[in-house]
Amino acid sequence: MARPRRSGDTQQLLVEEGAAGFLANGYHGTGIKQVLDKVGVPKGSFYNYFDSKESFGRAVIEHHSLCVQRNLSEAFGGAADPVSGLRAFFGRLMEEFVGAEFTGGCLIANLGGELEGSELLRESLSSAWGMWRDRVAEQLREAQGLGMIRGDIDAIDLADLLLESWEGAVIRMKIDRTLAPLNKCLDRLLGDYFLP
Repeated sequence: MARPRRSGDTQQLLVEEGAAGFLANGYHGTGIKQVLDKVGVPKGSFYNYFDSKESFGRAVIEHHSLCVQRNLSEAFGGAADPVSGLRAFFGRLMEEFVGAEFTGGCLIANLGGELEGSELLRESLSSAWGMWRDRVAEQLREAQGLGMIRGDIDAIDLADLLLESWEGAVIRMKIDRTLAPLNKCLDRLLGDYFLP
């Protein structure tokens, strides 16, 4: 096997492959050798890029968080109004779930249930969740200003409720292999409870 150049590109490939592995098999079910083999990196080279599997996990979580932020910006940027932007973002996630045949789910939630023993990874997951929640809250706050969303509950609390409900619906989606729980979540919250 040819020895790859040590570069940011190789590190990024490792992170992307790690994200795919963690989503499919979990953190503990994804071996470093498996990731290295898929990227074509010799086993001994892993420590040129990461101090440990835990630091690798942190890099994967940070990468996933940046992807979520990019997807939020894309969905919100092209929307006619804040609520349409939220629906567009969640609609894209649903398309991805269908494409993956209702497997995988959300990397943050999946790892959150698995990584109770690592403070470093718990902090990384908390930060990723907070960034996601804060962007959703910004949209909800803007919608409140337009009179589209009830204003008697803080936008942060509404965002937490939306995302926590969404994550529960993702679990149900995976069990039943249908988008119905996700549609119900959005309809009950964005189309009912959140209305002024």
